[in-house]
Amino acid sequence: RGKVIVIGATNRPNSLDSALRRPGRFDREIEIKVPNEKGRREIFQIHTRNMPLDKKISLKKFAQITHGFVGADISAVCREAAMAALRRYLPKINLESEMIDPELLEQIEVTVDDFEDALKEVLPSGIREVFVEVPNVKWDQVGGLEELKQKLIESVEWPLSHPKIFMRMGINPPKGILLYGPPGCGKTLLARAVATESKANFISIKGPELLSKWVGESEKAIREVFRKAKMAAPCIIFFDEFDSVAPIRGRHTSDSGVSEKVLSQFLTELDGLETMKDIVVIAATNRPDILDPALIRPGRIDRVLLVPAPDENTQHEILKIYTKNMPLATNLKVEEINEIIDVGFSGADIETLCREAAMHALRENIRARVVSIEHFEQARKEIHPTITPEIAKWYEEFGERLKRRRIKEKKEDGLFV
Repeated sequence: RGKVIVIGATNRPNSLDSALRRPGRFDREIEIKVPNEKGRREIFQIHTRNMPLDKKISLKKFAQITHGFVGADISAVCREAAMAALRRYLPKINLESEMIDPELLEQIEVTVDDFEDALKEVLPSGIREVFVEVPNVKWDQVGGLEELKQKLIESVEWPLSHPKIFMRMGINPPKGILLYGPPGCGKTLLARAVATESKANFISIKGPELLSKWVGESEKAIREVFRKAKMAAPCIIFFDEFDSVAPIRGRHTSDSGVSEKVLSQFLTELDGLETMKDIVVIAATNRPDILDPALIRPGRIDRVLLVPAPDENTQHEILKIYTKNMPLATNLKVEEINEIIDVGFSGADIETLCREAAMHALRENIRARVVSIEHFEQARKEIHPTITPEIAKWYEEFGERLKRRRIKEKKEDGLFV
């Protein structure tokens, strides 16, 4: 017995009977964490040491962008990259011959493109269940909103990309950001763009997905989301339809207190983010008035940003994006289309207008090659602006009310210092 050591392995330690996890039985518990950048680089070196790599490949660069990847994931990436290289040279190989031409073997190289294609296929296993693939959304694909983009870059991209600079300056980056505004103005698109540009992992959650009729399941779902984000840091957690997760306490009397328990769990996780570096929470809602005040305060949701209804210049920029790949008539300019768009058209309305104009062209002739101004005018008769002046004004006034409330709370806090 003295010469026998029992080693157990599991990825669900909390499911084990507590009788096993006591001194005298399993005395030591060793957590094998997700590898850091240095660990990932060493794993890449192990799996590529016998691989003919292109000289342009930088394993350090791939180690930097594979956040949340474990050893098995990196092994799969290397294998997929090698297979992609083989597929490229397969037409040159004579499959009927038992031997492959030695000169051809010397030419085979695994390139940067092979690795980049492999990374699109392999997702980090730590967040695979909740991982939502981020569309390749760049800042130039978000029309207008330049001031808002800059605020998001400062709040999210800079802290995740340059953490040492923030540490040197003694700045604590914001834990949470709330994007609020009228429907269809690009809140989700902005969150996806900032995730793409910061090269962070992205967990996207729709608020109602977290709610369950079973006792304790909703709180468990929130704990699981934050746990997986910690494993995959740097990571952005995006909560869409946030008002369903964090409504004012006491608002719902018929849900057995589920909403209040979910909110309490969310606040607990948010307050615990001090030990969870490189995680940013971005929430989006078009009902900021029903969010619990305990949430929208410095230290939790630090930044509250209005995504306004697009003005004329922003509408023009959005229109350019949606007509970029559209075969417009030769003499048709974007400015001409912009003239038929009224104030109150959101980004989603403009996208619908462009799609309907193209559909009108196809209804006239399924082989249509161009979309003319007449098609846009026909589509305009069917589509109306969703944002009225009253709606736009309400969101602006809410922002002012929130500022006044924060100033008042700050003064009251000063009384108890």
